[in-house]
Amino acid sequence: MSIQAYILIQTDIGKAASVATALSAISGVTLAEGVTGPYDVIMRAEAASMEDFGRIILSKVQAVPGITRTLTCPVTSM
Repeated sequence: MSIQAYILIQTDIGKAASVATALSAISGVTLAEGVTGPYDVIMRAEAASMEDFGRIILSKVQAVPGITRTLTCPVTSM
């Protein structure tokens, strides 16, 4: 079973497009788009395990320039 999550991202002013582009290049990221509202970018990603999610995806997301805050929302199935 894979782990999937949406990550809501706030960026520095004027950085949403470059952040979305950089996130799209990360392996495991399936969606990265600019949005309006309290967050500037929303992304969806998946990994084989929670450990892989943190090690492979979140560590790379945190290194993207222009990101000021993130909120990770794991997907649950009913």
